[in-house]
Amino acid sequence: MEDTMKYVDRLYASSNRIDGLYYMAARTLGLSGNMFSLLYALLDGRARSQKQICEELLIPKTTLNTVVRECVSAGYITLGTGREKLIELTPMGRKYAGELLGGVCAAERAAMERALGECGAGFVDGIERFAEYLRREFEEQIFHGEDI
Repeated sequence: MEDTMKYVDRLYASSNRIDGLYYMAARTLGLSGNMFSLLYALLDGRARSQKQICEELLIPKTTLNTVVRECVSAGYITLGTGREKLIELTPMGRKYAGELLGGVCAAERAAMERALGECGAGFVDGIERFAEYLRREFEEQIFHGEDI
């Protein structure tokens, strides 16, 4: 148990350092953390609904609505019609996000290549499994069965 908690502590500290680095990168680039997250998520070219983005990034719907409105006004994203309005980058938004986040993506790529070279693909698989197990345990033990 004690050894397990040492691993949890290390992962928690590392996760917070990673979050902090993304936060500092967003601020350096002149973006809020949520604007950074939205542009970053859409940079892969896949359209998503606001619900999907909220679930993927754990951003509250009202916060995301504000960021989406800003991006629509700036011409960076389009908001589809219908019940599940799909959000995607406009050509101008792709150019803007690509230029703005290019350094972030290059740094991520280099860091991941080093980590994969040292740890192998199991490195990411293990973190994904831990995240899913942690979600399940939080739902059961903390959120009392409520989905997040």
